[in-house]
Amino acid sequence: MVTLARSRDRKMIAGVCGGIAENFGWKASTVRLVFVLSCLLPGPQVLLYLVLWIVMPQET
Repeated sequence: MVTLARSRDRKMIAGVCGGIAENFGWKASTVRLVFVLSCLLPGPQVLLYLVLWIVMPQET
């Protein structure tokens, strides 16, 4: 079982997008781009990012 964790290597702010990218085998820049573009739409994207920052453990 693979645990979702914040990345230490692919981090810009907190490593959330980098951790998601590592977990799914995607490029971190792609996940970041999708996140930034999703912020243009109405919704709780920034709140979700903050929650993931708090909930996701740091990669060991």
